[in-house]
Amino acid sequence: MTTKTKRLSRSKTSDGFAYLTKRILVNKAKSAGKVAAKNAMELMGYVVTVKDGWIVKQHQDGTVEQIKKLQVI
Repeated sequence: MTTKTKRLSRSKTSDGFAYLTKRILVNKAKSAGKVAAKNAMELMGYVVTVKDGWIVKQHQDGTVEQIKKLQVI
């Protein structure tokens, strides 16, 4: 006689409902941001981002153009 046991998923409760943890949310947001940046780079040829206290435009050929320095309050 075999006994079936329910395996609990990390993101589901024992009754089958999914839940959202901070770790899952952060991981999904990071991966979505990377996909969006890749798509924008392919479509526009550049992305605007923040790097080392500057707003910069990163071009597809690897060049980086500084747009504006951020003010620290």
